[in-house]
Amino acid sequence: MASSARAACLIGWPAAHSRSPIIHNYWLKQLGIAGGYSIEAVPPEGFAEFVMQLSARGYAGANVTIPHKERALKLSTPDDRAKAVGAANTLWLDGETLRATNTDVEGFIGNLDASAPGWDGVEESLVLGAGGSSRAVLFGLLDRGINRIHLANRTMERAQGLATQFGAKVQPLAWNEIASVLPRAGLLVNTTSLGMKGQPQLDLSLDTLPASATVADLVYVPLVTPLLAAAQTRGLKTADGLGMLLHQAVRGFELWFGKRPQMTAELRALVEADLMRS
Repeated sequence: MASSARAACLIGWPAAHSRSPIIHNYWLKQLGIAGGYSIEAVPPEGFAEFVMQLSARGYAGANVTIPHKERALKLSTPDDRAKAVGAANTLWLDGETLRATNTDVEGFIGNLDASAPGWDGVEESLVLGAGGSSRAVLFGLLDRGINRIHLANRTMERAQGLATQFGAKVQPLAWNEIASVLPRAGLLVNTTSLGMKGQPQLDLSLDTLPASATVADLVYVPLVTPLLAAAQTRGLKTADGLGMLLHQAVRGFELWFGKRPQMTAELRALVEADLMRS
């Protein structure tokens, strides 16, 4: 790579499943920018040291994924969005300052708007999981005026902690009580890794969800998760994790490489084809 080239990476643990390199390297080629984007698998105990050495490693910035999003916030200078969410998924170097933002919010909401127009007319929603991605989802739902969000997590303390942070419209829910909420949920969102390739399945029946409900899954490997397949069998509207990945990638690319890319059908088809080969 030429000395004038810029590079960015994805930091996660695990991280091999990510298709972000396909997206960003496609945009680099389309826009004629010298640079690259790669995957860095970094365990939690090595994360702080890694991000403090981004510049020395040749990176102008990075995406951050499971399980580092909350830790990234503490190690950087976050913007107001990242502070409000309580997690960061995008880092970039501004001179000597490591700055952070959260593009998961616009990725999640933008994908819902594109995949299930009118989704935000729901009275109640159900969010599964209380990690860094869940924080972005909660922020986005509240910002769009959803007034009652049930937040279920396998560890109740984490759900209660997020409910305290985001306010009375977010109500913690024990994992074994999910079925009691499903008949009233106009939107169901899975933010956990359950259903991801190599991870345990999400054991959940959608039989009692309203016929007008929308189901979103942040997992995109596989592209059609068992949760989305069950929703499609019922004829429910769905939003997959790949759509969110594409939407959230736009601003990070602009921050690192200085140009705003466009999402195209060609790019989505390229990533889908790669997913089908896996």
